[in-house]
Amino acid sequence: MSKDFFKQKAGIYETDEKRVSNVDNIANTVLENVSLNQTMHLMDFGAGTGLLLERIAPYVKKITAIDISKSMIEQLEKKQDSLECEIDIRQIDLVTENISDSFDGIISSMTMHHVDDIEAMFSKFYNLLEDGGVIAIADLDEEDGSFHTEDTGVYHFGFKRDVIANAAKQAGFQDVAVIDASVMHKPYGDFPIFLLTAGKPPCIALGISLYRLSD
Repeated sequence: MSKDFFKQKAGIYETDEKRVSNVDNIANTVLENVSLNQTMHLMDFGAGTGLLLERIAPYVKKITAIDISKSMIEQLEKKQDSLECEIDIRQIDLVTENISDSFDGIISSMTMHHVDDIEAMFSKFYNLLEDGGVIAIADLDEEDGSFHTEDTGVYHFGFKRDVIANAAKQAGFQDVAVIDASVMHKPYGDFPIFLLTAGKPPCIALGISLYRLSD
């Protein structure tokens, strides 16, 4: 397992009111732009302490929480019983490990900039989805590197919206849209955050009619 970059901050992660407000904004944008229902099983990629999934939980049947950080997962486990849907918590590195599950949707907040190869990650998302499944991925707009003030395994200083949208399209996703989701306010600047939504095409069965030819 890779270094736990959040070991020192996991216990106080949710005491940052600006962080909590930011995820609230992201959750609201997800709920406004993605059709959810009580039969759905979602994956939260980079679930952390569960700030996003706890807002989404009342609208779905089950969420599988995936995170590489043991310390963040431990914080999520403390509130597992209070969440309003079935929760499956797994500490794994989805970049390097595979899972056999399939999902109706994948949500994620502020995690993709910790992933080196986003094209490969979108392809993995695509393969993990049921036909007709959806993704809702929130992350930073491209910035100058000042958003993170410590080493937390950052590979990207945010993303240009057309670049991350194209990565999703290259993986096979359709109806890709990138919209404003929030703004993270810090003492040294404001950092816009987008929400990327897209869908995996439904499987369309081809009806074949057999005709009896008359003489």
